Amino acid sequence: MPLLIGLAFIAVVFSTSLLSGIFGMAGGLVLLWFLLLIFPAGTAMAVHGVIQLTANASRAWISRRYIVWRIVACMTLGVLSAAGLLLLFNYSPNAATVSLLIGCMPILVWMPKHWFHFDANRASHALGCGVASGGLTIAAGVSGPLIDIFFVRSHMDRRQVVATKAMIQVVAHSIKIIFYLGAAMALSAGEWAIVLLAAPFAMLGTHTGNRILQRLTDANFRTWTRWIVTGIGVFYLLQGIFLLTR
Repeated sequence: MPLLIGLAFIAVVFSTSLLSGIFGMAGGLVLLWFLLLIFPAGTAMAVHGVIQLTANASRAWISRRYIVWRIVACMTLGVLSAAGLLLLFNYSPNAATVSLLIGCMPILVWMPKHWFHFDANRASHALGCGVASGGLTIAAGVSGPLIDIFFVRSHMDRRQVVATKAMIQVVAHSIKIIFYLGAAMALSAGEWAIVLLAAPFAMLGTHTGNRILQRLTDANFRTWTRWIVTGIGVFYLLQGIFLLTR
């Protein structure tokens, strides 16, 4: 990895971790786009998993008193089930598929809340969320907007939402790293050194974003999240169409 790209990578890691520290998602979407520019899809997924694991673990630790562990336990079972199914079908990603999957995600944040009758506090719903979001995390790299629809009726405040989602993402990205371990081995020692060097910047960005989160109201939090995810999703959708028709 050239030095200039390595420095850009570290800057992107900090910026995207800052964004996720505030909104609990969106940063991972931007980071994955950057990684798909410089790595094959499988390798990008593995590197993305390492950085997102670091950022989410940091966010979960900072907000640990707000984590709803019962929900995390149920979702973990679902994520493991999804990983097993994808292994069974020998799933292998490519940039076009990943872009189209992510590009469709903003549909979820604009659907009326009364359409959904999910509640992450119910064990069966949390398990279903784990299966769906775990599968999407491994297949497309991210699943924040999908996880959100299981929290719209949970009556949790923004801190509980961000903290619980962070812990769920720790689990999902850990499993994603294992899933793409073979692709990760394609990286050189120098490239892995830059990835590991970027990890503290993920934690710094997360910590800074968490301080900004405390100043937001619940209403502003949800409004900004919706528009940011939509903008990123439209970009991904156009990119996916371009890759398919190129």
